[in-house]
Amino acid sequence: MKDAYVVVSGFVQGVGYRKFAKKVAAAIGLTGWVRNVPDGTVEALLQGEEHIIKKAITSLKKGPFLAEIEHVDVMWSDQKEKLLDFVIRRDS
Repeated sequence: MKDAYVVVSGFVQGVGYRKFAKKVAAAIGLTGWVRNVPDGTVEALLQGEEHIIKKAITSLKKGPFLAEIEHVDVMWSDQKEKLLDFVIRRDS
């Protein structure tokens, strides 16, 4: 199992991006979280099998209808702590 820490930049806040990310993750069985960052980016931690995470990242690069994705950074690591669900976090 892998962790992918993802940072998405562009017009990604106020357009339903976090809800979109949660829907994508839930649909393919990933756990983790997503949250807005004060600098205007969105960050997420995706947990699961690497090939499934890669499918999610493909969707996250497209985003919801109103989003304008400029860049997606992904940092991979071995899973350190298993999360039980995928949640939208309100902290930053």
